[in-house]
Amino acid sequence: MTERNYLLISAMIFGLVGTLHLIRLVTQSSVQVGTVLFPVWGSWLGLVLAFGLCLWAIRLMSHWRGHLQ
Repeated sequence: MTERNYLLISAMIFGLVGTLHLIRLVTQSSVQVGTVLFPVWGSWLGLVLAFGLCLWAIRLMSHWRGHLQ
Protein backbone atom coordinates (compact mmCIF):
# COMPACT_ATOMS: atom_id res chain seq x y z
CA MET A 1 0.00 0.00 0.00
CA THR A 2 1.36 3.38 -0.95
CA GLU A 3 1.22 6.40 1.33
CA ARG A 4 -1.28 8.05 -1.00
CA ASN A 5 -3.66 5.09 -0.66
CA TYR A 6 -3.19 5.19 3.11
CA LEU A 7 -4.16 8.87 3.15
CA LEU A 8 -7.21 8.19 0.99
CA ILE A 9 -8.44 5.36 3.21
CA SER A 10 -7.77 7.44 6.35
CA ALA A 11 -9.70 10.39 4.93
CA MET A 12 -12.65 8.13 4.06
CA ILE A 13 -12.75 6.54 7.52
CA PHE A 14 -12.48 9.86 9.37
CA GLY A 15 -15.11 11.36 7.06
CA LEU A 16 -17.47 8.48 7.84
CA VAL A 17 -16.90 8.81 11.59
CA GLY A 18 -17.50 12.56 11.39
CA THR A 19 -20.71 11.99 9.43
CA LEU A 20 -21.92 9.53 12.06
CA HIS A 21 -21.25 12.10 14.80
CA LEU A 22 -23.16 14.70 12.78
CA ILE A 23 -26.12 12.33 12.39
CA ARG A 24 -26.10 11.71 16.13
CA LEU A 25 -26.11 15.46 16.80
CA VAL A 26 -28.98 16.12 14.38
CA THR A 27 -31.13 13.27 15.71
CA GLN A 28 -30.13 13.83 19.37
CA SER A 29 -29.69 10.06 19.77
CA SER A 30 -28.37 8.68 23.03
CA VAL A 31 -25.58 6.12 23.08
CA GLN A 32 -25.33 3.72 26.00
CA VAL A 33 -22.84 0.90 26.43
CA GLY A 34 -23.68 -1.19 29.45
CA THR A 35 -24.37 1.28 32.24
CA VAL A 36 -22.33 4.11 30.67
CA LEU A 37 -24.30 6.82 28.87
CA PHE A 38 -22.18 8.85 26.45
CA PRO A 39 -23.09 12.58 26.47
CA VAL A 40 -24.06 14.41 23.29
CA TRP A 41 -21.28 16.98 23.81
CA GLY A 42 -18.81 14.16 23.10
CA SER A 43 -20.13 14.07 19.55
CA TRP A 44 -19.24 17.75 19.11
CA LEU A 45 -15.68 16.91 20.04
CA GLY A 46 -15.70 13.80 17.83
CA LEU A 47 -17.15 15.79 14.94
CA VAL A 48 -14.44 18.44 15.07
CA LEU A 49 -11.62 15.93 15.49
CA ALA A 50 -12.84 13.51 12.81
CA PHE A 51 -13.50 16.17 10.17
CA GLY A 52 -10.24 17.90 11.08
CA LEU A 53 -8.27 14.70 10.52
CA CYS A 54 -10.23 14.02 7.32
CA LEU A 55 -9.40 17.45 5.92
CA TRP A 56 -5.78 17.09 6.98
CA ALA A 57 -5.49 13.78 5.12
CA ILE A 58 -7.13 15.29 2.02
CA ARG A 59 -4.75 18.25 2.15
CA LEU A 60 -1.71 15.99 2.47
CA MET A 61 -2.99 13.83 -0.37
CA SER A 62 -3.49 16.87 -2.64
CA HIS A 63 0.12 17.96 -2.05
CA TRP A 64 1.47 14.45 -2.63
CA ARG A 65 4.55 14.07 -4.78
CA GLY A 66 5.14 10.60 -6.21
CA HIS A 67 8.94 10.91 -6.07
CA LEU A 68 8.95 11.08 -2.25
CA GLN A 69 8.37 7.33 -1.89
